[in-house]
Amino acid sequence: MLSPAIKVVVIMLVVTGIVYPLVLVAIGQIGFPYQSNGSLITINGKLIGSKLIAQDFKSNMFFHPRPSSDSASTLDPDITPYSALLQISNVSRATGINQNALQTLIELNIERNRISNMVAFAPDYVNVLQINSELVSQYPDIYNTFLKSINPHETTANISGVDGG
Repeated sequence: MLSPAIKVVVIMLVVTGIVYPLVLVAIGQIGFPYQSNGSLITINGKLIGSKLIAQDFKSNMFFHPRPSSDSASTLDPDITPYSALLQISNVSRATGINQNALQTLIELNIERNRISNMVAFAPDYVNVLQINSELVSQYPDIYNTFLKSINPHETTANISGVDGG
């Protein structure tokens, strides 16, 4: 026969180690499915990455996240609007997309982030993967090579595989 102390430990282990995590997963899946599944971004039904983790973009056809020396974890997916604006000329030169169109795309991305963060509670930022996926979606002819390189069974590996300079 088990002592009361061992019974309490077993019950607490089951409640805190199994039941509680399963309840949290269920709440997350029901209430916040996009976020709890990793905030994944797809193009043409193919997974290209997570909005929450920085991707390594090597091509000049894309905007780039902060260098690892400027980001402690190297996983920060966001850059400042100023940093994004500084990259416009490189992206424009590599793609032929008008600089004003790129600037508008950045400004719309900033505004969307303001709204999703309740306007006053977060600094302005640009999510690099989100803005790059919008470029690919809006300019499929320019990013045709990238679209062909996306393997539906891989995540971010092919994102840097576009040869754009």
